[in-house]
Amino acid sequence: MVKDKIIAMLAESTDTDASEITLDTQFSDLGIDSLDMTEMAMDLEDEFSIEFTPSPEINTVGKLIEAVEKLIEG
Repeated sequence: MVKDKIIAMLAESTDTDASEITLDTQFSDLGIDSLDMTEMAMDLEDEFSIEFTPSPEINTVGKLIEAVEKLIEG
């Protein structure tokens, strides 16, 4: 559920087909910069009721999904 929702959010915000986004897709490949990531963090917080802080280590879709899942689990 988290994976599908995050991929859908990324696809919508970058005008990319969701089928082209994989766990290994880097944010730079989607044209996402640090400002976009800050906006995405706010969207993730609203969607999943978490507090998310972007970091340079979270640079792929898979790492983002993993980080969000950990925050949801508490």
